[in-house]
Amino acid sequence: MKRPSLPRAFPSTFRNVRKGWKEKMPVNELFNNRPGRYRKNTLPDNPEGGGAGRFPSWLHRSLPRGGALPDTTRTLSKHRLNTVCEEAKCPNRLECYTNGTATFLALGSACTRACGFCDIAFSATPPPPEEDEPDRIADASLSLGLKHVVVTMVARDDIPDKGSGHIVRIIRAVRLKNPNTTVEVLTSDFAGEKEALDKVIGAEPDIFNHNIETVRRLTPSVRHRATYDRTLTLLRYVKGKVPFLKSGIMVGLGETGEEVESTIDDLAEVGCDIVTIGQYLQASRNKLRVKAFIPPGRFAEYERYGLQAGIGYVYSGPFVRSSYNAGLLREKLVRQHSREE
Repeated sequence: MKRPSLPRAFPSTFRNVRKGWKEKMPVNELFNNRPGRYRKNTLPDNPEGGGAGRFPSWLHRSLPRGGALPDTTRTLSKHRLNTVCEEAKCPNRLECYTNGTATFLALGSACTRACGFCDIAFSATPPPPEEDEPDRIADASLSLGLKHVVVTMVARDDIPDKGSGHIVRIIRAVRLKNPNTTVEVLTSDFAGEKEALDKVIGAEPDIFNHNIETVRRLTPSVRHRATYDRTLTLLRYVKGKVPFLKSGIMVGLGETGEEVESTIDDLAEVGCDIVTIGQYLQASRNKLRVKAFIPPGRFAEYERYGLQAGIGYVYSGPFVRSSYNAGLLREKLVRQHSREE
């Protein structure tokens, strides 16, 4: 007779018992097998006191009420679209959906890179791009009444043109069906291939965004395949070929203030018009841990530093993300340029 196998919970239960016995835990807790029950707290110290394990007050926010949340969700579902809001577990998703906005994620929901900070699924061989996706994105942007459309992409190192042709088709489809809409693209580095980059530049996006993500020292552990210098080279190449150039940094990954300022200097040197700076938050257990909660005052200091370095607009705060309030940022920058002229 075949011997019955033990439930999968048993090995972890026994490990917990051994660990709990060594740590002299109460008997009624030894067989508690809740997931992660005995993992050490992965949150850093709370700057407001109380030790590790609690988010500071500035990372607490009320849930939005009413608004366009149901309509936004239905529209995205109807057109079978991916968003970086969902796939990357953005903390601003409910707020943006309630305001009737979303950032479209093109070329599928699986990325050919496995960056330490990003929770988008990884696949070395993702499905081919869907031919009708450009039209679906254009239709959704029209249904949502978007005045500013933000399209980001997964890295597609498996495709000869790295997905650049598909991004071009999306830009053209949006402008065809919604001609009064401005378009912002947040692209990969296209593996450093200028031909792919030239395709996207040729489609004349209103804002070209490529994130440097972190400081030079941390780049190898935070980004997969991408390099700090390649990003600077790409941004420098794009400058002057599009109306506005944009990049973004995450903080709280173990960088120093001096390193952040050095990165801001680098982005100013290549000519970025917009720089976003936000708090890194760990999206799932297998992603890089948060090393520090950066207080709002420090974000304000980074903003002032960036402006003094010559960057036109610096959007810096705990919940700031690359595409957060992107349309408002563009409007402010346009008004700023108008005043200067």
